[in-house]
Amino acid sequence: MKKATIILGWIQALVAIGAIPAGLSVIIDPSGSAIGAPIEMLQYSPFQNFLIPGIFLLTFNGIFHAIGAWSSLTRKSFAGNLGLWLGLILITWIIVQVYFLRSIHYLHVLYLVVGGIETVLAYKINQVFKSK
Repeated sequence: MKKATIILGWIQALVAIGAIPAGLSVIIDPSGSAIGAPIEMLQYSPFQNFLIPGIFLLTFNGIFHAIGAWSSLTRKSFAGNLGLWLGLILITWIIVQVYFLRSIHYLHVLYLVVGGIETVLAYKINQVFKSK
């Protein structure tokens, strides 16, 4: 199970490394221009700018994934549970994005797969901790 926690931890770290600067960028400049996202992308969403999505991105996919990476890499007993929630949040985030943007980008597919892998690994880790 050591290998699974290391893989999960690195996946979570990579998600955090991508989400933290992107989230901060759109919080600082909610127009989305800093990340190359035109405001028109939000035409079918309930948002007027990227501030609220940026806060969510920074918090859940950034900071919480960084905490998840730490918990997985240090093999904390709650790493499996946290990983499950983070994987499901990432999957939900992508599905909601695709719904509101009404388009699919290769990054949506990539992060949907990453969220699925995160969820499966976390589930397996969780099962090992439950059996102890």
